[in-house]
Amino acid sequence: MSVVAAVLREAARRFPGRRALVRDGVAFTYAELDAVTDQVAAGLAKRGVQAGHLAALVLPCGPEYVVAYLALARLGAITTGVGPRHTASERAKVLRQAGPDLVVATEELAEQVPSGPGLLLCTPAGRAGDVWRDLRVDAAAPARRAGGGDDPDAPETVVFTSGTTGVPKGALFTSRQIAAITEMDTGGRWDGGGPQLVATGLPHVGFMTKLAGHLMLGATMHLLDRWRAEDALRIIARERIPYIGGVAAQVSLLLRRPEFDAYDFSCVRGLIVGAGPSPAPLVREARERFGAGYSIRYSLTESGGLGTLTAFDAPDEEALHTVGRPRPGTALQIRDPETGRVLGAGEAGQICLHSPSVMAGYWRNPEETARALDGDGWLRTGDLGAVDAAGCLRITGRISDAFIRGGYNVFPLEVESVLLAHPAVAAVAVTPRPSDVMGEIGVAVVVPREGMPAPTLEELRAFAAPRLAAYKLPEALRVVDGLPLTGMDKVDRAALAERERRGVLRRQPC
Repeated sequence: MSVVAAVLREAARRFPGRRALVRDGVAFTYAELDAVTDQVAAGLAKRGVQAGHLAALVLPCGPEYVVAYLALARLGAITTGVGPRHTASERAKVLRQAGPDLVVATEELAEQVPSGPGLLLCTPAGRAGDVWRDLRVDAAAPARRAGGGDDPDAPETVVFTSGTTGVPKGALFTSRQIAAITEMDTGGRWDGGGPQLVATGLPHVGFMTKLAGHLMLGATMHLLDRWRAEDALRIIARERIPYIGGVAAQVSLLLRRPEFDAYDFSCVRGLIVGAGPSPAPLVREARERFGAGYSIRYSLTESGGLGTLTAFDAPDEEALHTVGRPRPGTALQIRDPETGRVLGAGEAGQICLHSPSVMAGYWRNPEETARALDGDGWLRTGDLGAVDAAGCLRITGRISDAFIRGGYNVFPLEVESVLLAHPAVAAVAVTPRPSDVMGEIGVAVVVPREGMPAPTLEELRAFAAPRLAAYKLPEALRVVDGLPLTGMDKVDRAALAERERRGVLRRQPC
């Protein structure tokens, strides 16, 4: 039995009457969730699902997804998720990479499912008793893995990267990594989880590798069909949720809601924010208006969603300008990207992480695995940064995002972190535009802050000039209502760069 399935079984014994899963009136206690998991596992087994099979869940955020994941785990099958916000072609690309034995999808999301794997259609239910009603089988608990016993190297889940830098890759996590992540998240303790709002998409590493930890703590997980700021605020206040997780853009949207000040948020003790930079003005505003600490987390899909963090009570220099220190059990090195030499404090290079939470490798992709992991299990993140004198990590960019302007490397994240502090900028992405003179120049794609006029290019350059070399300053500006996002809610840099490339081609004479 997998780690997550075994934890659910024990959690049902410890917290039988406690709510485990809630969404729009559909609720399961821990005992009910354990029971329906057995029934759905028996139904899947009857349809031929076996230990070692890979199943892809192409489902909206809801109890059907969670129950299917747990049921597959109980059979010893491997689960991967495909974001419901992907386009049909993006879903097809992920599924081709995964090569699943079974695809579980709603009729709406089943478009362009490749031929070959079996297809199980799902109809989302409005009542707990109807969740997977047609699949449930009242039968003995399914057999454990063939051969008996628990194998720490048995695959449990494959989590696909966002694909912002190319073809999505599937990070494989075995029982060994899931057990380590669960231990690091919970400290080995049972209970104490309380209510929580699941802010990331269910196929995200923040759910797929951490579900066992939520169950171990006896948390009550509140799901939203789709994250909306007004719904999130209502649930946080009503359910007295102590810790708010998510990404910086979500926090910004919460603060912008006109009804924010009408709610009582005295329950909130901290905000836990990752998946990208948090602008210093946002951190300050969120700490003040929620009256709570703000912890920035740096991690990757490949690191199991664990890496570094800032303390809730960190001084401003750490809280506003770094991503903190490695979590216990995680080692950090900065290496020269070309030679692999370990660099000293203050020297910028590639961020490398070593932790029991790091993926076992990429699913069916040994070449990319060899590029990402060295022989000692260190993860080469592809991100650039430096460790300051206080031991905190400062992110400066991503190797693959760099463009070359007049012979000099420019890293968009470094420029963005400066421009985000401009009072009129709500969001920004810097992308290259082809140039006959410089090779490439930087374009600042800006979402203006609500209620303020959009900044001019001259204003942005003057604002950033004291902190950036002249060649790093943007040389063009595009004002937009919103940045394009991938299905995993990350900025789609490929789409931005392609738009600039096509724009230059259109302007050139035939």
